[in-house]
Amino acid sequence: MRYAQVHSGRRFVLALDHGEDLLEGITRFCADQDVRAGYIPTFVGGLRSARLVGTCEPLTDPEAPLWEEITVETLEALGGGTLAWDTEKDCLAPHIHVAAGIKGKSAEGRVSHLLGATVQFICEIPIVEVVSNTEGPALTRRRNADLYDVPLLGFGTDH
Repeated sequence: MRYAQVHSGRRFVLALDHGEDLLEGITRFCADQDVRAGYIPTFVGGLRSARLVGTCEPLTDPEAPLWEEITVETLEALGGGTLAWDTEKDCLAPHIHVAAGIKGKSAEGRVSHLLGATVQFICEIPIVEVVSNTEGPALTRRRNADLYDVPLLGFGTDH
């Protein structure tokens, strides 16, 4: 277990409109507002399409992360996640998961890691900035070679 006490900074509500790219919109907003770390408690919205981690094939290694993706159309979604700074790429690295119902299939659901999405009608996203008492972003994202190269959440300057 790892943890850190964090302090919230500014609080925003971002509304992304019809046709906007969800991750690009969040990333651009954070750059414009100089948000380098934060979290999204829960967002709601419609998605024209979404790319999610998933497969219909048998898993070769159920313990390993899945890098395959599926595309799903016309969804109603709830999601949330963290906004951490990727120290290797020197950019924001959103980590967002969604639970979404497919409108045309009696709201049949999908739950997974979000790789990309296009907004349908509107997506309302609260963003809470997390600030650090030290230099640099409060939340970081670093890959762990011993754990399938998965990017893990870090706190400030920890390694």
